[in-house]
Formats: sequence, structure tokens, C-alpha cells
Amino acid sequence: MATETDDRVYYVISDLHIGGDEQLEEVDFLDELLAFLEGLETTDENAELIINGDAFGLWEFTTVDGIEKFEMLEETYPELFEQLRATGENTQITLLPGNHDHELAAYDEYVERFGAYNVDLVPEQSINRSVGGQAIHFEHGHQRDSNNRIEDWGNPHSTPLGYYYNTLVTSRAGHLSDRGRYNWLKDVQAVTPTERMPVWLFSKYFYREMNPLLRYSLFPFLLLFNISAILAVVVGLDLVGVWSIPIDEAVTFLGQFGRAGTAAWFALALNIGVAGLLLLVGIPLYFIRRDIRKTIDRFGVFETELTVDPEAPYEEAAREVFDEQPETSIFCYGHTHRPTIRTVDGGVLVNSGTWLKRLHRRDGIIGILPPVFYPSYQLAAVRIADEPEGVAIEFEQITKPSPATTELTRTERFFTVGREPEPELPDRHVIEDDSTPENAKVRVTTPESQTNSQ
Repeated sequence: MATETDDRVYYVISDLHIGGDEQLEEVDFLDELLAFLEGLETTDENAELIINGDAFGLWEFTTVDGIEKFEMLEETYPELFEQLRATGENTQITLLPGNHDHELAAYDEYVERFGAYNVDLVPEQSINRSVGGQAIHFEHGHQRDSNNRIEDWGNPHSTPLGYYYNTLVTSRAGHLSDRGRYNWLKDVQAVTPTERMPVWLFSKYFYREMNPLLRYSLFPFLLLFNISAILAVVVGLDLVGVWSIPIDEAVTFLGQFGRAGTAAWFALALNIGVAGLLLLVGIPLYFIRRDIRKTIDRFGVFETELTVDPEAPYEEAAREVFDEQPETSIFCYGHTHRPTIRTVDGGVLVNSGTWLKRLHRRDGIIGILPPVFYPSYQLAAVRIADEPEGVAIEFEQITKPSPATTELTRTERFFTVGREPEPELPDRHVIEDDSTPENAKVRVTTPESQTNSQ
């Protein structure tokens, strides 16, 4: 196995979340992951693969404990472990624990068991590597998240708030997912931020589980709600004798169409009546809800949100590392599932993203239809290498077809026509060597500038 040197090329992936109860066993990207590992098995580069946390969903196993979870992983994914063994013969593989697989740091047996597959499990919170005269700091990132921070590192009984969410919600979704009209509930892992989970559940119920006759009967009302709400106000003005012209004009206009006009007026009147009723009820409910929220805030019942800020804590952490370790110019983490490369105080902050499905919220542009959560993949590995122009940091994308055609209903696809997400990976960054890391300069290389320089 290769030894660590300053000219090594680093490949970084994270947040695979492999494994879990029942339906969570399914790994949609397994073929792509195996192909990626096969490439590292035959590469001529002096490479190291760093799996930067949450490789496995150990929190989502609720029927076994301790090292038994490893045995379940071996049994469920034999081809993956054999490929890790083969890849590790040529490329060093380093595995860091995340929050979902923190147990890797809690049992010494994991180190030995992974070692048998040529995977170097480092049960620490972070590691450092060097490349091109620069140092790289690697950590998963959950220690910067108060809801997932492991206060007693290495203690298998250390259970932050995120542990309960995943054992009680995510793992339960794995047990129930195949009972739906479509096996969608297991995708709860991909819902970020976590606060969107109730809206996502309602969206999938409406578009996937609701009786089709009921759903399509609601469409006219939901689509016309905004118009109906305005008309309800106009009708109210007519009833109190303030302004009757719009209603008189509408009755006259629809009366020209005979029975069709009468039917249209009846449908519109029904919509207006329901919209008016909802407005009357909604106004006091709004003020009651606001008052309850203020009371909850005063008592401090909810001190934090369920999801960590995807940027601020890591920018602060990077500044601390760059200040304490002047030789360090790259801070690489995962956890938030958002692929990122950006500059912070002369250094570079890198998030390696996730291999899970990503769900992009698309709110309705008319009416009050539930939002559509459009799925996509952003499979990629971060590559960090010493190039002639400096230390280059870039994402190498791994292509996987969009799951939208099979996972979205015709209705969802119709309401997102022209608004399909087109997620893009960050541009290449280069840290230009200027004798010392403190004086290094970061240059962003876009695809256009790459083309122009060739």
C-alpha cells in the first residue's frame, strides 16, 4: 500500500449513508460507487481515497448493536467490501467516522474488521494531510452542529438529538416505505433541511398516496384559490353594499353563455365560498399561531433549529484552523450534503457533498398546490492535487441519470415543466504557491477560462 507523501493526489467522498433497516438497505448509486472504486484500483496516481464520514448509516440499524452492524453490512454488500479490498491494494483508503457512523470510533473491533478489507479506519474527529507545500484539514463536520455533536467522543451511548431523529423517524421510514403506492418514504434521508420533512410528507401524500379521484377533484379549487380569495373579498364588499359593480358585471358576462355560464358561476361561487370561509378562519388562526410561537420562544422550549446552518459554523471553524495552523490552507468537510468550494480568509473551504439523492423544492406558481420535490443526483468526488499552477481543488462528476421520470407523477412533472433543477458543481479552485501558505493566493477557474487557456 502506498505511503503518504507531499505529492499525493487525494480523492474525497462523504455522506454515502449505506445501510439501515429494511428499505434503507437499497443503495441507488451502488453501481456508480463500484465503478469509481474500480478506477482507483487501476490508477497510476499516488492516490489516497478519504471517506470523510457517514459512509454507513449505523444509526439507522435498530435491530442489532455494536459490531453486529458490521456483519450485516458485510452480508448485505459483499461486492462493495470485495471492491474495497481490491482498491486498497493499489490506493490507500482512509475512513473517518461521521455522526451516523460514530460507532466506528466506539468499538476497537471495527478497526481490525475494516483493516481486513484494506480500509484504514481512523477513529478520530479529524486528520491532516499535506500536498504541494499546503496542509489539508479533514473532518466530517457534525461536531460543529449542536444537534449532532458527539459530546463524549468514542462513547457508543453518546446520543445527540440527531440520533433520536434517525432511529425513530428515518429507520421507521425504512420499515414502512414499501407499504406505499410507491416506495418513496425511504427517501426521508435526502430531505434537507430537516424542517422540510413535514412539507415533503404532505407533498408525497398529495401526489402519490391520495386517492386519484379526490386529488383531481381538488385541483380546480386549489388552482383557483388565489383568484377565489380575491373574489371572496369583492363579494364581501358587495354584501355590505360598498362595491357591487364587479359582481353585477360577472353575472351579466356569464349569463351570455346559458347553462355553461350558470355552471361556471356555480363552480366559481363554490370556490369563493370555501375561500372566504378559509380566510375568515385563517385570520384569527394566524394571530393565535403567532402568539403561541412568541410564548414558546420566551420559555426557550426550542433553543435551536433541527438543522445546522450550512455555511456559518464551517466558515468560523475554517478561520480557527487557518489561524491555529498557519500551514493549513484547505478545510474539507461533509455533513450538510451541499457540494461547495469557496474562499475563506485566503484559504479554501470544501464540502464534498453527498451521494444520496438530492430533493429540490419547487413551489407552485399559481394556487395553493403542494410544492414538488424534484429529485436529482450530484455524485462526485473532490480531487485535490499539486498541479504545475498550484494546488488544484475540483469536483470530478460521476454521471447518473435523473430519477425524475420514474419517481415523479405526471402531475408533478407537469407543474415543474421549465423549472427543472439544473444543479451544478462548484468551479475549480487553485491555490497558487507563493513560498508560504500564509501568502498563497486562491484563483477560481471556470469552465470558460479553462477552455480559453487551451
